[in-house]
Amino acid sequence: MNPPTDGLAFGFTLQGTCGAARVGEMRTRHGVVPTPVFMPVGTLGMVKSLDPIDIKGLGARISLANAFHLMLRPGDELIAEFGGLHSFFGNDGAVLTDSGGFQVFSLASIREISDAGVNFRSPIDGSAHFLSPERLVQLQENLFPDIAMVLDECPPGDAGKEQVAAAMARTSRWAERALSARQRSDLAWFGIVQGGTWDDLRIQHAIEIGAMPWDGVAIGGVSVGEAPDDIHRIVELTAPLLPKHKPRYLMGVGTPEDLVRGIAAGVDMFDCVMPSRNARNGCLFTSTGKLNIKHSQHRRSSLPVDESCSCTTCQRYSRAMLSHQYRAHEPSFMRLATIHNLAFYLGLVSDIRAEIQRGEFKPERWLSEDGVIAPRRVTFPTLSGAGE
Repeated sequence: MNPPTDGLAFGFTLQGTCGAARVGEMRTRHGVVPTPVFMPVGTLGMVKSLDPIDIKGLGARISLANAFHLMLRPGDELIAEFGGLHSFFGNDGAVLTDSGGFQVFSLASIREISDAGVNFRSPIDGSAHFLSPERLVQLQENLFPDIAMVLDECPPGDAGKEQVAAAMARTSRWAERALSARQRSDLAWFGIVQGGTWDDLRIQHAIEIGAMPWDGVAIGGVSVGEAPDDIHRIVELTAPLLPKHKPRYLMGVGTPEDLVRGIAAGVDMFDCVMPSRNARNGCLFTSTGKLNIKHSQHRRSSLPVDESCSCTTCQRYSRAMLSHQYRAHEPSFMRLATIHNLAFYLGLVSDIRAEIQRGEFKPERWLSEDGVIAPRRVTFPTLSGAGE
């Protein structure tokens, strides 16, 4: 067992393996989180259209918020006045805050990066801001999640090797500064590995970041325009190089296939906006494949989205009703569809975890010939209280 770092109320226990795939438990201030785990994304503190009661009812023990966006609104100082994210949003589950490195990358036309930090203009109102490693530590200590991510420089997927190497070196320098800036001993910190699609850079940075006193280590920069084959290759290369007795987190990568391949490579934690974003656009994951509620064939269907699913949406509502809600632009559709898609993702990871525990996980059984997850294998756990 790996003891908490520096007296933190955090720890990780590796419980077993099946090939490179792992099962374990993270101990946080807000409960134990079994791994592998998928974290629903609530950028501004809550998953769009849901609340923490919904997330808890779906069986999710941890969710993700974004420090960059919360800094811009409502502001970390305001959230600190309420005692942190958990009090402000009424959330009693574990929370991880992303640093905003990807968001900074996406603001290429209105930001300037230097060793000191990042000057940028708010995409909301154009106001000027400065974000340094030290400021990000202060920001996230104000937010007070269970786990916080360090500031990193995330180069674009088509960046040349020289640019990637420079970003990697700056990420390491920022990481050292962030470690020195910490004031709280009750907040876990994860480092981030960069290196683009260059194998030698990835190996170098995984060793470098992995040697620092983080509570966990993340693989970053693998969802910024690379080809899927490159993503899978980099994950398979990097994950085994990370510390064995600390959680390994693959940031922002989350098609069902990505989860299967990432778990097979030894990754413990995932997040992605795909289940909630796809839901809002009418694309639903089912045990027989994707279902597009926009298609006319569903307008008179009395079937649920998925007959094998026990989520509130499938237990109570027909495809016809959901088709009507979508076409009428009713906000309730967003909520019901998001509940279902998150149930699918959480059920997928739960099934794989059980297979690893039994020593039966074979990733190829989860993948079809075209590389897409074979969702008919997913079973849905009984979900308590979602939407009630």
